[in-house]
Amino acid sequence: MHVAVIGAGVAGLATAKVLRQAGHAITVFEKSSEVGGVWSAARRYPGLTTQSPRDQYALSDFPMPKDFPEWPTGEQVQAYLAAYARRFGLVPHLRLNTAVTAVTPTTDGRWRVATGDTGEVYDRVVVANGVLCEPAVPDYPGRAEFEAAGGRVCAATEFHDVEDARGRHVVVVGYGKSACDVTVPISEVAASTDVVARQVVWKVPRKIGGVVNFKVLLMTRMGESLFRYARLRGFEKFLHGPADRLRRNMINSVGSVSVRQFRLKEHGLVPAGHMEDMIRNAIGLATEGFFEGVADGSIRVRRDRRITRLFARGGKPWAALSDGAELPADLVVCATGFVQAVPFLPADVRDRVQDERGNFLLYRQIRPVGVPGLYFNGYNSSFFSQLNAEMAALWIAADLAGALRLPDDDAMRAAIAAQIAFMDEATDGHHCHNTKIIPFSLHNVDEVLADLDVNIPRAVRAAHWLVPVNPAAYRRVTRALLARLPAPPPGGARPAGLDAVTVAPAHRGERAARAGSSTTDG
Repeated sequence: MHVAVIGAGVAGLATAKVLRQAGHAITVFEKSSEVGGVWSAARRYPGLTTQSPRDQYALSDFPMPKDFPEWPTGEQVQAYLAAYARRFGLVPHLRLNTAVTAVTPTTDGRWRVATGDTGEVYDRVVVANGVLCEPAVPDYPGRAEFEAAGGRVCAATEFHDVEDARGRHVVVVGYGKSACDVTVPISEVAASTDVVARQVVWKVPRKIGGVVNFKVLLMTRMGESLFRYARLRGFEKFLHGPADRLRRNMINSVGSVSVRQFRLKEHGLVPAGHMEDMIRNAIGLATEGFFEGVADGSIRVRRDRRITRLFARGGKPWAALSDGAELPADLVVCATGFVQAVPFLPADVRDRVQDERGNFLLYRQIRPVGVPGLYFNGYNSSFFSQLNAEMAALWIAADLAGALRLPDDDAMRAAIAAQIAFMDEATDGHHCHNTKIIPFSLHNVDEVLADLDVNIPRAVRAAHWLVPVNPAAYRRVTRALLARLPAPPPGGARPAGLDAVTVAPAHRGERAARAGSSTTDG
């Protein structure tokens, strides 16, 4: 088949690589001038780093360079993804600087992909434009007056040069990872740096107590199991039953350490509730240098407030806050979230893809029901975004080959509704319109691989309860699955499901990788 992939970020590249290995012709459309998605130069801001450590953020069969730091920079991640595209022969299939304007179904069951005034027909389409595709910048009253006085309002992803903040009064709006990341370099050059936070949330230290890497606690199967999933399995039943008090104490002890380590009481920045409530807002990694800046006064956090209007005073730009305070504000950087948008899909298709609340109605976060030939990848934002995207790409390849036994449409719709209802309750609705699966990353991987009847050895999964999951443990899954896929049958008839596959490690180095070691081979 000829498959169009929209987006050349992590999910788009992983999809293109897997489908090309499965024998399909692929074309990848990317509106930017380079691959990388959120990591591309057009979108990365000063201070941008990964939230997951280097080894956990890598693709399974392409480890990051060992000279990268524990938390690579945005520039390093983009270089890594560009190298991935070269390594797997994707470069000739990229159409950079090409924005998709319309994706419409044809009468023969295919899809027409338009870019400007031209269009081509493809057998299938994979939407991988990213859940962080369009920044959401508030429409502040008084903005015209503010800008006439020389003020500037921009999204964090539109702020590329820290020199634009030198000697200026800067207000950063937000308290998520991007807000804290961009604040640190700004505070090093700005005349003043204020963070306006509608709500302060829990931040997990990169090194808990200054010693233990957070991945040892939260990027294991044990760490994930501390949060109650919709369907409890095995030891999870014990953790959320007889050991529930112990489980809660384990999570909240991290919060107690954070309060002491970052001196949150002293700075008036202790979030409401307990650390176990962080899933209801966001699980954020603390930015190096942020709380140090709060301590030395170079960063001022104005919690539980918002900007109510922008204005000019004496020919200078200012911002008014909800508590009545007024701040000089030459530059307002909005790290206020994103809009998940698919404007290129026609309205009737969007109505089948999204509900009235904007939730994406995707089975396994991949396939909309009743829209044949259309898939999504990357709509499963997680702690292991690369791994989840890779496994979703395998799922798509299997479905293209007619090798998946899927429930009927009504059963899939019921499963989607149950997933949204569960995430509504678990996250208090903060699941980015059903595109965020944090903290249930590995549950999603397990469910996707169960559909494929393929997985890594049970012993390796058991080891991942205690050591951080390394995506390299899954490197042979792709090879094993693709070797078993039949050619897509004429007329779309579905053959029997795939036989079970257990992938065994081949040598000592791979055993170490599968158990979570940083030892991998290329």
